Amino acid sequence: MSHEEKRRQGSLQVEIPQYVQLQVEARDEESIPLDTKIDQLELEHDGSSSSLPTPATTPSRSPRIKVSAAAIIPVWIVLSSAVIIYNNHLYNTIRFRYPVFLVTWHLTFAAIGTRVLQRTTNLLDGAKDVHMSKAMFMRSILPIGLLFSGSLILSNTAYLYLSIAYIQMLKAFTPVAILLISWVSRIQDPNRKLALIVCMISTGVALASRGELNFDITGFLIQATAVAFEASRLVMIQILLHGLKMDPLVSLHYYAPVCAAINLLVLPFTEGLEPFYAIGAGQIGWGILISNAAVAFLLNVAAVFLVSAGSGLVLTLAGVFKDILLITGSVLLFGTPITPLQVFGYSVALGGLVLFKTSGGK
Repeated sequence: MSHEEKRRQGSLQVEIPQYVQLQVEARDEESIPLDTKIDQLELEHDGSSSSLPTPATTPSRSPRIKVSAAAIIPVWIVLSSAVIIYNNHLYNTIRFRYPVFLVTWHLTFAAIGTRVLQRTTNLLDGAKDVHMSKAMFMRSILPIGLLFSGSLILSNTAYLYLSIAYIQMLKAFTPVAILLISWVSRIQDPNRKLALIVCMISTGVALASRGELNFDITGFLIQATAVAFEASRLVMIQILLHGLKMDPLVSLHYYAPVCAAINLLVLPFTEGLEPFYAIGAGQIGWGILISNAAVAFLLNVAAVFLVSAGSGLVLTLAGVFKDILLITGSVLLFGTPITPLQVFGYSVALGGLVLFKTSGGK
């Protein structure tokens, strides 16, 4: 056997295990149910500017500190609810009605915060596993970031027109939008069971909208567009970042600067210098702005531990329980009126959502 033949044989002996390894990784990725992927992708998105959902199917690296699901779920629920209530307080009580500025401020704070954590803790060690090239940035991160910015801006703007309770009800339609886009893009094939679940959730949201006493068509269209942006973003993540594992903080590390830059380009054409005039006039202080952004950032830190500690069903139940608490809190704290028709409609939608999650999205 010649030296050249020996070299080729040795090359084949190395390449075969690599190919097998890629097959195993692909099977592991495909074995994750769609509902679990949606849970992890939607985990931090509460319709608030702070909530930056992870584009991962699984966390790339678990934090060294282990926290049980029973300990972290109440913390996550409190922080997630606090962000939404705090933002609503700024918009409708203090009357600081500048959602584009607030989203941009949250993202800037998050971009700085993740880099501080990267240098002082091990929470962003997963970033070492992500090899970000210019081509990947232009092909994947930038277009997803554009959809993300649109989703955050629109979902925050909706709070200027709609109540917290009604927005939470409309958000129940997000999994339906994801399924519809997945069917159109042929990522997943429809079936009778999923079609029934889609009809169930859609009917529930429609009944909740029909029973809304303070219905505003502008706010409804804004929130509906936000849902479309968010669903499109999540589907694009599955297409463009398939197999790339990022936990919430690593995701935040990459997306926050991109979205902040995009929002800075949008700001002059929407709110201009008015937010800065309001800050200069003392309408809102930097203490409030910093504390608001800090609560939002802590939500993302809590999400890292929640993803690593909870299963898909645990995440679903935690999200449903949080939404119910938010709606109840909105009624008690802000006097938001809800009708029996809304309660019934939202119950139907939640039933469809839980059925979808427990069925594995199949």
